Amino acid sequence: MPNTTHDKEQAMARMAAIELDRVRRYLEPGPVVLVSSRHGDERDIMVMGWHTVMEFTPSLVGCVIAAGNHSFELIRASGECVINLPTTTLLDAVLGIGSTSGADLDKFDAFGLTPEACEQVGAPAIAECHAQFECRLHDDSLVERYNFFVWEVVAARARPAPAHPETLHYKGDGTFMVSGRIIHRHRAGLK
Repeated sequence: MPNTTHDKEQAMARMAAIELDRVRRYLEPGPVVLVSSRHGDERDIMVMGWHTVMEFTPSLVGCVIAAGNHSFELIRASGECVINLPTTTLLDAVLGIGSTSGADLDKFDAFGLTPEACEQVGAPAIAECHAQFECRLHDDSLVERYNFFVWEVVAARARPAPAHPETLHYKGDGTFMVSGRIIHRHRAGLK
């Protein structure tokens, strides 16, 4: 750890400018998820690498879904989806889903995933995932301008073990980081 002005200046000098489109590699907040949707007889799965918890009660999650994504119209029309949490065992399926369009194929069939009926929404969950979060559209005021959806999680399920599954975190350019070691620092007031 630098402790003199000279050490601090040297540490700062080692910094190098990065291209702005690479900023996400440092700031992506959470694990890659698979978002499943359905409208009418059509269903789809998309990969999402960015989402954010916005509130605890009710449980609100925000995310951007590009208008060019096949899932966008299904999700927009139905006002619901399921956020599914895959683990490293599903890496090949995640890559395949992210590299294809639901307009061209049924991704459940193409990647050997099992659609599972949900309790509160019509979209199917993915049985092979570690956790499933059924979502209803809570706020769409930013969809038109930014494609930003705010979801309320209305039902949630997770496998009891492992407590901390190996999840994927996308760093860009086909590079994933696997969730690392767990550090516990329990203190009063922490949620």
